[in-house]
Amino acid sequence: MLHINLICVGKIKEKYLKDAISEYSKRLSKYCILNIIELSDEKVPENLNASLQNIIIQKESDKILSSMKPNSYNIALDLKGIELSSEEFSDTLNKIALNYNSNITFIIGGTLGMSDKLLQSCDKLICFSKMTFPHQLIRVFLLEQLFRAFKIQNNETYHR
Repeated sequence: MLHINLICVGKIKEKYLKDAISEYSKRLSKYCILNIIELSDEKVPENLNASLQNIIIQKESDKILSSMKPNSYNIALDLKGIELSSEEFSDTLNKIALNYNSNITFIIGGTLGMSDKLLQSCDKLICFSKMTFPHQLIRVFLLEQLFRAFKIQNNETYHR
């Protein structure tokens, strides 16, 4: 069975988001083994400057790098990534599982982004939208798209 890891910076505090994550995690259990790893985020001060921003990005990225499994296909969600339709996303997952690895790790960085070192260590960069969304909401988007991808792969009703 496919193993999907989700490494995220920051805790989910809102009940409605926790409920959505729980629901999609339950739905995904039919298709994969899902492991969500929440890493603590760094406090962003009011008087943020470029130097402090780089320090925070580096600290959070180092936490992510140390949590990544060496035998996993790593995909970062980043604005520099490629945009895919739901069908293309499903096809991409299927090809990775068949040709590369049965371990896929998705990475959602903190509010300030991820370091170049972290992004370069990933096998693929995907962008869900050029619009800006809270990273907690992106976690729900990702889980929903994973569920949709498996439904597409299995020709099951849900995707329209």
